[in-house]
Amino acid sequence: MDFSLLWIPATLAAAAAQTARNATQRHLTERIGTAGATQVRFLYGFPFALLFVGFIELASGEAIPTPNGSFIGFVALAATTQILATALMLAAMRERSFSVVTAIIKTEAVQTALFGLALLGDPLTPGLAAAIVIATVGVLLVSAKPGAGLASSGMRPVLFGLVAGGFFALAAIGFRGAILALDQGFFLIRATTTLAWGLGAQTLLLIAWLVLFDRPALVGSLRVWRPSIGAGFLGALASQFWFIGFSLTSAANVRTLALVEVIMAQAVSHRLFSHRTNRRETLGMALIVAGVVLLLAAQG
Repeated sequence: MDFSLLWIPATLAAAAAQTARNATQRHLTERIGTAGATQVRFLYGFPFALLFVGFIELASGEAIPTPNGSFIGFVALAATTQILATALMLAAMRERSFSVVTAIIKTEAVQTALFGLALLGDPLTPGLAAAIVIATVGVLLVSAKPGAGLASSGMRPVLFGLVAGGFFALAAIGFRGAILALDQGFFLIRATTTLAWGLGAQTLLLIAWLVLFDRPALVGSLRVWRPSIGAGFLGALASQFWFIGFSLTSAANVRTLALVEVIMAQAVSHRLFSHRTNRRETLGMALIVAGVVLLLAAQG
């Protein structure tokens, strides 16, 4: 059976699950703070990743792949850069609006393509490059607000946002590299094994950090365990689909198609928060769709 195009529905499912997780974490942040809500994604997601591994191992009859040095190195790179990216993103959002920081960070698709070419040798075709640029411009139009220049609060939040986007890109490349480094097993068991290792490493790192520097946030994340289970499940489910995508195609393809998450977030805002879409946002979403269509056409 040909699974080469399975990355497309997997990426769309990942974007949908991540949008739902973000909406859930929005409410948790108000109750336990940013650090506690961030930890929820890993602490409560890790057990689900282990369940995913066990289920796929039983269903497929395949053994869990044995990690090697390259795999461990890529997982360490991805786990740490994703945490650093999140920290920088939150630091930027303390000084600049959510929408503008989001627009800056979504340059991640461009950076992912460049890092993928440099570190993994993933091809960057003219069609893919055009799709990335068009969709990224669409994201900028949707996210940036009129009269709110990117540097209106100084260059530091802009720099934080750009570096955060770079770290998110390195995380995507690291996880794809880890999946490719496993030399045994079907793509599904390799992707899920990488997910379990990644979430496990991030859980240990963040627990150690919170124990040392922010114990109230850790206690708070344990206190609100009921809503946190839902956020953890959605986070693990989103990551599961991201990793399936990474196992089948370049990280640049996955992260470019993932820009449809911006449109999904607009729909959630419209539905839950009565946000009205204006002409600029409509044009931006049209460009995102055009970029995605060009991306999919380039796969042929």
